[in-house]
Amino acid sequence: MNMFWRELTAGRKALIIWSICMLLLVVSGMGKYTAYSSGGAGSDIFNQMPSSVKALLGIGTLDVTVMSGFYAMLFLYIELTAAIHAVLLGSSIIAKEEKEKTAEFLIAKPVSRSAIVTSKLLAALAQIVVLNLVTLISSILMVSAYNEGKDISGEIILFLISMFIVQLLFLTLGALLAAGISNPKSSGAAAAGILVGSFVISKITDLSDQLAVLKVLSPFKYFSYNRIVEGDGLNAFILLLSVLLAAGMAASAYFWYGKRELKL
Repeated sequence: MNMFWRELTAGRKALIIWSICMLLLVVSGMGKYTAYSSGGAGSDIFNQMPSSVKALLGIGTLDVTVMSGFYAMLFLYIELTAAIHAVLLGSSIIAKEEKEKTAEFLIAKPVSRSAIVTSKLLAALAQIVVLNLVTLISSILMVSAYNEGKDISGEIILFLISMFIVQLLFLTLGALLAAGISNPKSSGAAAAGILVGSFVISKITDLSDQLAVLKVLSPFKYFSYNRIVEGDGLNAFILLLSVLLAAGMAASAYFWYGKRELKL
């Protein structure tokens, strides 16, 4: 339990910075809503955009003149930010003992390697939950301030649930890479590279239906924004598979961390 609080304390400053950045992203993003909802030049520009450009911007077939469609467009960038935080957190929280040359001190304590991983993953989980809650609260408050139509708080909650699953996937991916890659300095770069590749795949699949099969490689495409906006909620089967995938990567992180030779 001491290791859990130690990790939370060590990551407190970074979490505050990420939370402030997320808050500013939501505030600045929602500040642009009036330019599109008024039906003026802002909405005309979107209407004249080619479908390929709309897909790249995360608009697709969304109606950005209404709050639900606009928030779905903004959510793409919110989710990407949260995923970057999660994957870097997952890789750094596992590998940092070797980077900081404190692994020998930690391993010398009367605790198992699995207990170390458990404490670190729980601390990382707590941090992504905090970032998710900051995003949820700021989103509901800012949407309420600008929204003149129907209440979309329920949709926002579904968006943030889907984001939490994406955060969980990238957190466990980062932890798995940190546990499996012998060079601790390389795990963060590998994790970031996979995330960027995943995001690129999500944009490529938006450009052509023939590439839809590639969606399985990108957590960003596991949950449909249109489905949430249209009131169909989250796909329970995909939700279950995503949780199982995250659990599988977490279990693999335990396995590889127990097997590897730590650089003391």
